[in-house]
Amino acid sequence: MLAPRERPCYAAFTSTMPKTIRYARLPTEQQHPRSRHLDQLSIPALLTLVHREDAQALRAVTNALPHIARAVRLVTTALSREGRLFFVGAGTSGRLGVLEAAECPPTFHTPPSMIQAIIAGGRGAVFRSREGAEDRRAKASRVIRQRIRVGDVVVGIAASGVTPFVDEALLTATRRGAQTILITCHTRSPIRAHVRIILPVGPEILTGSTRLKAGTATKLVLNMLTLGAMVQLGKTYGNLMVDVRPTSKKLHARGRQIIQTVTGCSDQAAARYLRAAHGHVKTAIVMATHRISYQDAQRQLTRANGVLRRALHLERTRKR
Repeated sequence: MLAPRERPCYAAFTSTMPKTIRYARLPTEQQHPRSRHLDQLSIPALLTLVHREDAQALRAVTNALPHIARAVRLVTTALSREGRLFFVGAGTSGRLGVLEAAECPPTFHTPPSMIQAIIAGGRGAVFRSREGAEDRRAKASRVIRQRIRVGDVVVGIAASGVTPFVDEALLTATRRGAQTILITCHTRSPIRAHVRIILPVGPEILTGSTRLKAGTATKLVLNMLTLGAMVQLGKTYGNLMVDVRPTSKKLHARGRQIIQTVTGCSDQAAARYLRAAHGHVKTAIVMATHRISYQDAQRQLTRANGVLRRALHLERTRKR
């Protein structure tokens, strides 16, 4: 839980967004001095410039690490108490949220309801740009009231820092008792949140195209939020994704390899244990390590709150 001094005041639960936004003054709308002649650069020179500017994304994330750590703790606490995680954004920011939510079930075996995405314009906006959707405050308020409850965490993604859809989503989420996180590239964004992750990457080499450095920095932060929370929740064993769902040939092979790495068994034995565990890698590892039944392995994992390292330790302790 955040200390009182770290919390913004939400007494009025109203937006601090100015009625008239001076878009030309936004950090994300400024011209980059080194790319004024972008259309005259050779391909190698253009690519060198892009590559050098991407380093700004890494620097911005480095400076934001303390705030990202606070966000990871907030998300971990919520998910451990049966809360859910939502990513909210418009345009590129919304699509990045959709991508992050979609990757979690196969990687960490999370139920689809645990980590979700809300994009301005709805599902169709994932594949085709609907830029006007970012201004629809009423739609944001309605969808948040329908889907968010006490104990959830809502991550607003707004590179410009002034997206009305995201602003309204975070305000409505707060009113409903959810915790909020903002990811933005605007150091003076008026959007309020319990945790603000500021990524001042500087002007894009293509003026206003926040799918470039801003998008890169945002994706790095989203990686950290989900991976950080999943590690804390015991979804990994060392650097192995022991909650992977073997839903393809590649993932099935990965699951077998994980079982072999942890237990030292053969590939044939790993395949046998994985079948007996109904595709649950963690369960297969406990079964193979301690030569116990599927039901006993499941009970051990339940006692250990799903944390494999703890389950293996509990079984060793029981046998002593």
